[in-house]
Amino acid sequence: MAIKNQLFGAHMSVAGGFQNAFAAAANAGCDCLQIFVKNQRQWSAPPLTREAVDAYKSAEHETGIGPVVAHASYLLNLASPEKENVKRSVSALIDEIERCAQLGVPNLVFHPGAHMGEGVDAGIKRIVGGLNEVHKKAKAGSVQVLLETTAGQGTSIGHEIEHLGRILAGVRNPDSLGVCVDTCHVFAAGYDLTSDAGYEKLASEIERFVGFERVKCIHVNDSLRPCGSRVDRHDHIGKGEIGLGGFRRVLNDGRLAHAMRILETPKGVDGRGTDLDKVNLRRLRKLITE
Repeated sequence: MAIKNQLFGAHMSVAGGFQNAFAAAANAGCDCLQIFVKNQRQWSAPPLTREAVDAYKSAEHETGIGPVVAHASYLLNLASPEKENVKRSVSALIDEIERCAQLGVPNLVFHPGAHMGEGVDAGIKRIVGGLNEVHKKAKAGSVQVLLETTAGQGTSIGHEIEHLGRILAGVRNPDSLGVCVDTCHVFAAGYDLTSDAGYEKLASEIERFVGFERVKCIHVNDSLRPCGSRVDRHDHIGKGEIGLGGFRRVLNDGRLAHAMRILETPKGVDGRGTDLDKVNLRRLRKLITE
């Protein structure tokens, strides 16, 4: 994809129905969109109704916004040493994949998990085992799970691009997986997007361990905390520690131009009453130089 043809969007609430997420996205000037397909803070949810699916597809058609990416529940932890937690995580991830398949959502962003003190190697082994079970049982259709980079808080796995590469290399069906890069997360993890050298370190590791073509989504979030802080706190574009220069590097890298750009910045309005998603999207689009 040409750099000038990038797709920008934001995460939107589905409270009150999927149609509300599409309406909010249209109002903010989104090309694409991220949603939850169930309550992200609960293990289970009622099945999707025919009415809900129809409302989703109708709003998608009417607004022309897409593609849509879903984000999985924050409760999931395939790296957990607790077998019951892994079992629940596997079941919940299968449910989310199948919900995406019902809606026609092609990608589901997923946090790899936290090893809870047992070490990265043990955690990755459990993640691989869990994903193999998920993809064996799920009626996934063409839904692809995207492994998201993490900030490295606590014992989370994914703050090094190599971790994602090891998961991809370990699963039986690597084509069922892709990658989501979060700019705030990688910055907090120690990849310094404010310098050419720091950005190239990130880019070279993406190329080496996962491949640019696997990056299907980039969460474009500034960081409230400094590089290497290991703290995940999102800020508005250009207002945090990454700054406009960091985003300029990301958005003008043709190797990643195909990946949809999704905001997960704080909601609200600015001093003029303008929706902050609209403000952030406008700011990002202005950084494209070609």
